[in-house]
Amino acid sequence: MEVYRLWWLHDARWYQGVAARYGQDVANEINAEAMRFVATRVGKQVARAHGEPVTDAATLAKLYERCADIMFPNELRDGGVTALDDELLELTMRQNFAVVMVRMAGSLDGYQCPCTEIHAGWSDGLGVTLTENRATGCLRHGDPECRLLMRIAERRG
Repeated sequence: MEVYRLWWLHDARWYQGVAARYGQDVANEINAEAMRFVATRVGKQVARAHGEPVTDAATLAKLYERCADIMFPNELRDGGVTALDDELLELTMRQNFAVVMVRMAGSLDGYQCPCTEIHAGWSDGLGVTLTENRATGCLRHGDPECRLLMRIAERRG
C-alpha cells in the first residue's frame, strides 16, 4: 500500500504542477491519455492471464473487476462491475481516491475524471469494442456513487 500512496502523491503533485503551469484543460487531457495508456496495458495483462476468449458478459465483468483491482486496490476504492445483460456492464464506485485527493488539493472544480478513458483502455487491452462508454453518475458532481455504463459491441479474441 505504501507504494500506491507514494505513487498517488506523485501523481497528484504532477497534476497540480501541470495545471498551474499550463492550465487545467491540459492537465486533464494529459492525465486522461496517461491513464488510458496504463489501462490498456493492464487490460492486456488480464487478458493474457485469463488465456481464453470471453464468451459471456459475467466473465467479462470479472475481468474488468480484475483490471480495477490492479490499478486501484480495494483500500483506495469501493465498487464493482456488474453484467446487467449480455451486452451492458455497469461499473459503480462509492469511494474514489482520486476524487478525494483532487478535492483536498482544491482542484475539483476544473478536474475531469478520466474514467471513460480508463474503461476504453481496459476494453482495448481485453479485446473488446464498446458502442457505449459513459457516466450516469459521478462522485465529483456530488452523486452518491460513480456509475458508468459500458455496452459491448464485439469481443475480439
